[in-house]
Amino acid sequence: MEYAIELKNISKSFGPVAANKNINLSLAKGEILALLGENGSGKTTLMNMLSGIYMPDSGSIFIDGKRVQINSPEDSGKLGIGMVHQHFKLVERFTALENIRIGMRGEGRFLHGNEVRNKIENTASRFGFEIDLDKKVANMAVSEKQTLEILKVLCYGAKIIILDEPTAVLTVQEIDRLFNVLRRMKNEGHSIIIITHKLNEVMEISDRVTVLRHGDYIGTVNTKETNDKELTELMVGRKITLNIDRPVIEKTHPLLEIRDLTVKNDEGAIAVDHINFYIRGGEILGVAGIAGSGQKELCEAIAGLRKIEEGHMIHEGESIVGMSPKKILEHGISMSFIPEDRLGMGLAPSLSITDNMILKSYNDTKGIFVDRKSAREEAQKVIRKLEINTPSADTPVRRLSGGNVQKVLLGREIKSGPNVLITAYPVRGLDINSSYTIYDILNGEKKKGVGILFVGEDLDVMLSLCDKIMVICHGKLQGVVNSDHTTKEEIGLMMTGTLNIVNKEGKTDGIAKDSAFTDEEVKA
Repeated sequence: MEYAIELKNISKSFGPVAANKNINLSLAKGEILALLGENGSGKTTLMNMLSGIYMPDSGSIFIDGKRVQINSPEDSGKLGIGMVHQHFKLVERFTALENIRIGMRGEGRFLHGNEVRNKIENTASRFGFEIDLDKKVANMAVSEKQTLEILKVLCYGAKIIILDEPTAVLTVQEIDRLFNVLRRMKNEGHSIIIITHKLNEVMEISDRVTVLRHGDYIGTVNTKETNDKELTELMVGRKITLNIDRPVIEKTHPLLEIRDLTVKNDEGAIAVDHINFYIRGGEILGVAGIAGSGQKELCEAIAGLRKIEEGHMIHEGESIVGMSPKKILEHGISMSFIPEDRLGMGLAPSLSITDNMILKSYNDTKGIFVDRKSAREEAQKVIRKLEINTPSADTPVRRLSGGNVQKVLLGREIKSGPNVLITAYPVRGLDINSSYTIYDILNGEKKKGVGILFVGEDLDVMLSLCDKIMVICHGKLQGVVNSDHTTKEEIGLMMTGTLNIVNKEGKTDGIAKDSAFTDEEVKA
């Protein structure tokens, strides 16, 4: 077999932490290789050494059979390696064309405007991309930005493409289009490494799978000769069930009612447009939508973090419109918010895990002194329960991996004992084992009678976990469906605005009657 990449005995440490330990990996020409592993297993660190962000402490890298040394991203690009990071590296104020042109090397630097455009358009047509080159990045959807990132590295001459969690915020239809593009690239001889947590996608798109665990190389298997359970066991090191429970709980009255809610985004445009729904105790209501469809603004409005323009928000019979987050707590309204931006809004990155726990409850402190001993004990309980990988409860949150940051945040919010829990992408960036721990915790809260709003992106997970799923598109409600009577394809059509069932009644094509809320239903 002819290899595009061979990594031999690659090791990388950060102080006392060994991120990669004698890793061996090979990528054949014209192959799609999936790279699997739990949070902290060393996947991104390993790929960052190929992209020139880090340099290995020891070991060898071979490209097309020749040993090379990669000292910078420029070296990586010259070797034909292009990495599409999970957080895009684009200039928001520039157009797609401008973003591609500024990074051109060699002959590309001297091409005239029309020549650059023709080169990009030819590459886009060749691989089946659809993109408006004159559109500014700031006005693009997530899928368009990702398309631009992939097109950019192809225009720079990359033959080896690394994709870090490329489907994290895409709809079912967008994922299908992406996979079709990847197959075209593979057929043209490109070699692709895809980092993903979604096993169903691994089985669909990859030729082989390499598994890392705690920085160690576990093994490589042919995709056709393995299955979800085997891959999970290789990642975790033990058997783990892949079934998500959905306990049947007797629903209580609506704890939270949202009526004709209208909210603007930071630019002053309507982000949530006259949405109606309710959440009952003992129920998980999912929220599905393309990224930027108003999910963030909806959650912030409910939590008192964003002003509403119109509508009503009623928590257990009391209006919470206009209340500050602190005022909501003072009125005894137990509402917790897990924001999409963990370190920007949810936690103080420079403070320890213990101090971040205190932030939620310091107003309850009697006297002038904070009870740090009790806070540390609570932090240690959360660390044990959620298996947070940290040296101690006094470790600054900024030193934790993204998955462990999320665990700290979720643990703190649940510790406060809410009766309505607002969760925005609670398992984004978490490995399979951690994700299932979160699902179990949410189901535990559901059994206590807590009403949960679950903003998610993995439709398979939402269909398994949520009782109902509310779909929004460009801030408008497309409908609410019963998870037992719908499909992810149908939800995908609703997410793109192709299907709207808000005004339908009865069960039609598997759509539940409660897709539209009436006064009688809310009172029931």
